Amino acid sequence: MTTVAVDQSYQAESELVDLPLGQRLLRAGLINRQQLDQALELHKNHQVRLGEALLSLGLIAEADLLPLIGHHLDFPWVRLREGLVDPAIVRTIPREIAEQLNCLALFKVHSQLTVALAEPQNLETVDLLEELTGCQVRPVLSLKSSIERLLARCYEDDFKVDVVTADLDDNAIELKSEEVFFDTDSIQIIADGSPVINLVNYLIVQAVRQGASDIHIEPSQRSSVIRFRVDGRLREILKPRRDLHPAVVSRIKVMAKLDIAEQRKSQDGRFHVRVDDREVDLRVSSLPTVLGEKIVMRVLDRSSITFDLDQLGVPENRLTTIRKILRRPHGLVLVTGPTGSGKTTTLYSAVESIKHVGCNIVTVEDPVEYQLELVNQVQVNSARQMTFASALRSILRQDPDIILVGEIRDSETAEVAIQAALTGHLVLSTLHTNDSASTITRLRDMGIPPYKIAASLAGIVAQRLVRKICPKCRTSHYPTPDQAQLVGYDELPHQPFARGDGCPTCFDSGYVGRQGIYEVMAVNPSVREIISGDGSISDFRRQLKLQGGATLLEEARMLAEAGVTSIDEVIRVASTD
Repeated sequence: MTTVAVDQSYQAESELVDLPLGQRLLRAGLINRQQLDQALELHKNHQVRLGEALLSLGLIAEADLLPLIGHHLDFPWVRLREGLVDPAIVRTIPREIAEQLNCLALFKVHSQLTVALAEPQNLETVDLLEELTGCQVRPVLSLKSSIERLLARCYEDDFKVDVVTADLDDNAIELKSEEVFFDTDSIQIIADGSPVINLVNYLIVQAVRQGASDIHIEPSQRSSVIRFRVDGRLREILKPRRDLHPAVVSRIKVMAKLDIAEQRKSQDGRFHVRVDDREVDLRVSSLPTVLGEKIVMRVLDRSSITFDLDQLGVPENRLTTIRKILRRPHGLVLVTGPTGSGKTTTLYSAVESIKHVGCNIVTVEDPVEYQLELVNQVQVNSARQMTFASALRSILRQDPDIILVGEIRDSETAEVAIQAALTGHLVLSTLHTNDSASTITRLRDMGIPPYKIAASLAGIVAQRLVRKICPKCRTSHYPTPDQAQLVGYDELPHQPFARGDGCPTCFDSGYVGRQGIYEVMAVNPSVREIISGDGSISDFRRQLKLQGGATLLEEARMLAEAGVTSIDEVIRVASTD
């Protein structure tokens, strides 16, 4: 069994060590005088230890109390949970002795037995346990209430540790929205303390900790397959038993307040949780398949995303061009790229950089992913005939200065957005195209006349996200002739390039994190002339070069030459051949 490291990292100020516990808590700012007096009254009247009194009154968290006591006693401490207890070791101490001494055997390494004690400094107790067990006892501090709570469970006949959720802290996840449980015979497995609830909580916590953007839970013939999308790529995490799949789906539906009885139609919902003290939104989508319902949860962790243009990794010369485009009083600014390339983040960062109290900014999105201050956000709702185009028309009657359209999906939305740009508004939106040059072609294909495109378009930002090489398993290699050709080299380069071999840190992928590459084209008189004259994609690319810009492939290749990413990643993300 893996040895659990006991936290000894708390560093208290030296002057607090000799003070009584109540004074140390006051000095640390964890409680106030009124709360201390309340706990002292319980301590005196009911012979309860002060720490336990504070805990029972809900005035302090165990995580804050234990380090103070442990530091004072000079003992390591531990917050008890089932994952710390080895079922094969716990009965080394008979139950009646464990109850009498307020102790719990946790695990054994060679001949050393780690035991949680409410009084670890009591040498008589330690000597008694060593004589009883025949082991060298390593005492660690835990609260009496925690030992009593877990002790009853650990001595049950069916006690075993779920290897999947063993290290999941009880307080790691907190559902913030009100839950409604349905009394349905088909999902009796959903009950408080169910392994299914633990499994779903585990998935959410691990997704947040691993930086996953999506959680996929899908049925297969023999199991349920759970995958995380991390840095744009899916990787398999778990394959639970097939019979657990309906219960897992139902649990997630309950959390998202979806109809658990409806299994023939797709549904969408969302819920909010606190994970490791981080506020996280999860957007849930269910889809009926021939083997059962598939669930995808989009993880929206605001703490892991920056909406600061300066922090997005845009090269300085490209960033200067973007800021010039955004300073225009009116016009259409398009951010283009495939799904998952960071377009929404760039748009939100643009809005954050130009918003102020004297500016009326309105957005129409599907859905609203993150809420922004000083911004009026409207969500598309097809059931209520609130489309991008209809919402945009309503927004134009709201005296906006800046309009953000989540996506231009059809010619109607494109027409209204361009009309808004022509009538004195700055309009920001996204479009699914490969690069800046093909954006013009896409707008033409939507039926927008070239003269309107030329008059309204202010700038285009095409972008991708490339994965960065893991620093732990970085190695070097020389590209093959085929690789060199695909990334645009005329001759085989003689310099080595970096790549990741794969290690536990990067889950054998060779990559950790992502960085954006940006192709920025400002629409100046020369570009407008090309647009009006039905110029080709080659004409636009030549104009991009004249502006001092670089293509996505060139930007990605420069990152590979700098050792930030690999040649393989450049080919995957930016190669046009």
